[in-house]
Amino acid sequence: MNIGNFSYPMPANEPVLSYAPGSKERELLKKALKELKSKKIEVPMYIGGEEVRTQNKVEIHAPHEKKFVLGTYNLGNAADVKKAINAALKAKEKWANLTWENRANIFLKAADLLATKYRPEICATTMLGQSKNAFQAEIDAACELIDFLRFNVHFLNEIYSQQPISSAGIHNRMEYRPLEGFVLAITPFNFTAIGGNLPTSAAMCGNVVVWKCANTQVYSAQMFMRILKEAGLPDGVINLVFVDGPVLGDVCFNHPDFAGIHFTGSTGVFNTMWKHIGENTKIYKSYPRIVGETGGKDFVIAHKSADVDVLVTALCRGAFEYQGQKCSAASRAYIPSNIAAEVKRKLVAEIKTMKMGSVEDFTNFINAVIDEKSFDKLEGYINQVKKDKEAKILVGGKCDKSKGYFIEPTVVEVSDPHYETMCTELFGPILTIYIYDENKFEETLKLLDTTSPYALTGSVIARDRAAVDLATKKLRNSAGNFYINDKPTGAVVGQQPFGGARGSGTNDKAGSILNLYRWLSARTIKETFVPATDYRYPFLQEEGKKKL
Repeated sequence: MNIGNFSYPMPANEPVLSYAPGSKERELLKKALKELKSKKIEVPMYIGGEEVRTQNKVEIHAPHEKKFVLGTYNLGNAADVKKAINAALKAKEKWANLTWENRANIFLKAADLLATKYRPEICATTMLGQSKNAFQAEIDAACELIDFLRFNVHFLNEIYSQQPISSAGIHNRMEYRPLEGFVLAITPFNFTAIGGNLPTSAAMCGNVVVWKCANTQVYSAQMFMRILKEAGLPDGVINLVFVDGPVLGDVCFNHPDFAGIHFTGSTGVFNTMWKHIGENTKIYKSYPRIVGETGGKDFVIAHKSADVDVLVTALCRGAFEYQGQKCSAASRAYIPSNIAAEVKRKLVAEIKTMKMGSVEDFTNFINAVIDEKSFDKLEGYINQVKKDKEAKILVGGKCDKSKGYFIEPTVVEVSDPHYETMCTELFGPILTIYIYDENKFEETLKLLDTTSPYALTGSVIARDRAAVDLATKKLRNSAGNFYINDKPTGAVVGQQPFGGARGSGTNDKAGSILNLYRWLSARTIKETFVPATDYRYPFLQEEGKKKL
């Protein structure tokens, strides 16, 4: 029973630690890396109160050290998915009826555990399992995930506080119910924070969740699941399963209690799921909520007034941090002819200073791409560029998977603005640049807007305010997150709510109040204090007669 209105004010963003030489956090992180590599773990599925193990063990390898085995996980099947759904539905009523402050405080405790006790471990599992350097792991697995948990508590509290007005003699109120059924969360490899946010944002709203993380993110996902359990998350509220995608979809999308999907992944997979859900609407208790952040072909466009050093830095960081494996990574750039030669010279020089190798060497800026499938795809694009006359490699282009899946940061220059690497999402350390006539900025904006089906992130680099204004207006629908004089990556929870439209998803803005509305179903309740006892209204009286 609620006996008070409890306050969850706007939190501050979690400070980013530097991991500079001699710092305490660097010492603790190196210790955690060493300890994790000293033991191989077996990761179970977490279904209800059980740690489920199967006969099918799959090895977990470090992408930058592919022969090294971090442990194994237990691959499940359709029966395990059904078991997870049943466990979720069994936990649903009790979880939905738990008072808000008790739900909220579980996630706030998890955030504090991440910020303190488990910060080295969540960063280290992300570094080893997903090949992120220390800084990329810190801003993702620690800071962003902590922010998601804390800010979502605040946002949801704000929603619960939004109530309708009442007139004389009546009282109106709004209930924000969880969805009727279970929510499916499908999360990608590239961000531990996304892996944590998609299931917890739905669960925070009182929903129960079946969570499937990417197979290449199991190592950090299991760490977060253990933290949630230590924070007091009841059994069955979030169920972590490791199964093949088609198996998962076949069970979940054919279940009458399927209530929604929270997804981050490829546009193609999302389109297929949407189709299956649409075909099955007749079997569901309610129309499912479909929330997805999908692909991107993110851009940087420079005006002739651009500061060259600002542009080069934006391209270096935007295209090559975490090996370009961010949904928001700069993948295509439009450079004006008046500064093109200087930009190319400085860009090539900067990239040649980037060290590549293991995450355990903190001087490495570039690490490995996630797996062999990704490596082979990216190498294929690079080899094709080497053959084509309308494209050339300015820097990089070497690929080596003998020890790990290493691809040099690569810049491709093209003469055709519709060349394949200017249009297709590559998801790797390949940046394609096109040189345009410096006096055709507005025409190039139109070219940019119509080149790609995606609309996730983009940026304009310019000192001319009229150019900034023009780009902001002309590219209104080209990116859900638009940056001025900055790289198109690095959205911060509470500051730049993240998501795009067109082929990039439903633009439900993770890291904002907008996303949480999707996991709630509102009920309006009206109470009349002095009910009417006669159906007759005054207008029904005859002319000249008085009501007795």
